Amino acid sequence: MPIEQLRVVLVVYIAAIVPLLLIAYLRKNNALPSWVVGVYAASFIACALGWELWFTYGWVDGDPVHLRRAELLNSLIPYHLNWVLNSLADAGSICLGGLLLVRHTLGANSNFLTQWNWKAFSILLAWFIGQNIIVEMFLYHDQLAIGKPLSWAPFAPTGPWFNPVLFEFRDRSISLQGQLPWVIMTPLFYASLTGYLRRKKTTSVET
Repeated sequence: MPIEQLRVVLVVYIAAIVPLLLIAYLRKNNALPSWVVGVYAASFIACALGWELWFTYGWVDGDPVHLRRAELLNSLIPYHLNWVLNSLADAGSICLGGLLLVRHTLGANSNFLTQWNWKAFSILLAWFIGQNIIVEMFLYHDQLAIGKPLSWAPFAPTGPWFNPVLFEFRDRSISLQGQLPWVIMTPLFYASLTGYLRRKKTTSVET
């Protein structure tokens, strides 16, 4: 349905652009720590190189995205812009959104940013996997359906060759390959974040 496809386009652009504009505005007004921009940029690169570029272009035994989706989506989300928008949404709406969720849950005084906290990690894992299941089920279900193989990617190492269906809901399938990127991303993201901010804190104290 064209209305459903337009909804996909709207969600993609909002999830990608709104966090970018908000970060730029807050940073310009000195209302955002500089490290947040670094985490945002690093998350963008990790998501792009980890899977978004591979899934967009189908580099290793996968179909490129323009063959897996409707023509209207190809028109409104240009082929070569697809990975950029998805990576921006991953970095801003998902990664930074997850940090906001953890901060809201644990409180502003929690040390989860500089020390590994299993509760914080569990919240991030639930958020990353939960949103991805929703996206796969309700937003990109036509692009990720059985018979439309995704490329192998560094964060999806089983590739299309071993991709069992984990469960089905309303005739829509959730597969292993679709979930692996965020399963791998969660510990890498959180460990890198705590390590970076811990070193940053130590350096600032020493100087």
